Amino acid sequence: MTDKRTDDAYPHDEGDGELTPAPASARAAGAAGTSVRAGDEYHSELPPHTFDNLAAALPESLGVPLGDGSRPVSAASSAPSSALTRGSGRPAGTARTAGDPSAHAHPGTHTIEIVTPQPARELAVPVGASGTAAAALSLGTGPTGAPTGSRRERTRTDTVAPESASMLTSDRLLEVNRRTRRAPQGSWNRFVYSASLHLINLGDSAAVRAHQAMDERIRKQFEGGARFVPVLTRKGGVGKTTVTALMGMALADAREDRIIAVDANPDRGTLSERVTKQTRSTVRDVVTKAASIGGFTDFSALVSRDETRLDILASDTDPLLSEAFDENDYNVVADLAARFYSIVLTDCGTGIVHSVMRATLQRADSIVIVSGGSVDEARLASETLTWLEANGYGDLVRNAVVALNTATQGTNLVKLEEIESHFRSRVREIVRIPYDPQLAAGSVVSYKDLKPITRLAARTLAALVVEGLPAERRA
Repeated sequence: MTDKRTDDAYPHDEGDGELTPAPASARAAGAAGTSVRAGDEYHSELPPHTFDNLAAALPESLGVPLGDGSRPVSAASSAPSSALTRGSGRPAGTARTAGDPSAHAHPGTHTIEIVTPQPARELAVPVGASGTAAAALSLGTGPTGAPTGSRRERTRTDTVAPESASMLTSDRLLEVNRRTRRAPQGSWNRFVYSASLHLINLGDSAAVRAHQAMDERIRKQFEGGARFVPVLTRKGGVGKTTVTALMGMALADAREDRIIAVDANPDRGTLSERVTKQTRSTVRDVVTKAASIGGFTDFSALVSRDETRLDILASDTDPLLSEAFDENDYNVVADLAARFYSIVLTDCGTGIVHSVMRATLQRADSIVIVSGGSVDEARLASETLTWLEANGYGDLVRNAVVALNTATQGTNLVKLEEIESHFRSRVREIVRIPYDPQLAAGSVVSYKDLKPITRLAARTLAALVVEGLPAERRA
């Protein structure tokens, strides 16, 4: 602390450690209350003990240099400040010489400079800096290694993998309250909600929640291309085409991506007859026009689409031309379908040794085996599994799902539990497909008009198949 005022009316230190009395005239003026005029100087000196006490009270981190800059004084200084002559840096008690400039100098003053830490600033990394020092400078870390950069910079480096757009759901973004919460589903729950003037919301019924849980299972997301699921058996007439259509409709109705069912039966398949035909194009047209198909619009003109958004590609209607549909033709169709669809179902023929079957199994991620409820139908379905195991498709067999069609003749005479027990020892899951008059008619299938138990079976089959598909494409 420096006071630039000087008044000889008060005793002051001449620099030799002794107080020099003020002149009598000055003391008289001071006693008479004479004010100090402009231009007068007044030095207000701190007594030595006051300076020492002030220096001792300061933190160790604050340096307090003396007026001559000779040394700093801090609370940790062991030598008292009076050991030096104030303002001269000369040891106390040392006599002044005639040539000493301070002998006639004005009384010295004490200058206390309090040094406070400066705010952290961004440091530039010097050229050639390396190792931890360069990293600390570039990242702006403090002495303890803690980052001192901006919050935005730290957040950018600490973020995890970016989320996909599907994560922005209404359940996550909308605040649920009386006005935004949707009305419950289910007859009783909806009645209570309406009768209470929207004050009581019991939520969805158990049946509705089970339906939503099934939807989540069917909507499993995939990465790395399309998934291929062939539907096959060695016995004709067991409902293989019907099961393919049912499973495709259940998938297309619950999922938001594209699903296609390809009729690869070389012996005049009937899959296209399960939906309303919108085109007369077949797999043969796809093979012929493959070079000119540049996008989904070109491909969609060759398929028929039903109310659930399931696309169906028909087989050749001429049996003579159908025999010409071979392994290479199927690969052309499969390559194009993989460009535009997430799941490709293949309705295979009964010729298990046909070249189309070989190409189908090589692309398969999972398989569905269809069995009837009679003794011979169950036996032939089991023999299909045996053939697959013998030809190197054991992994597909263990991951397979058996669809047990109970609408075939003789089902009432057979112990279905025994058939299921047999297949359970060989495959992953078994699903019963119940009898439905609309399916038994062998005509166009309206998914919304099926019996609830039939739709539930189709959805269960679709969910089990999807669960067995790999989430990431195999190398």
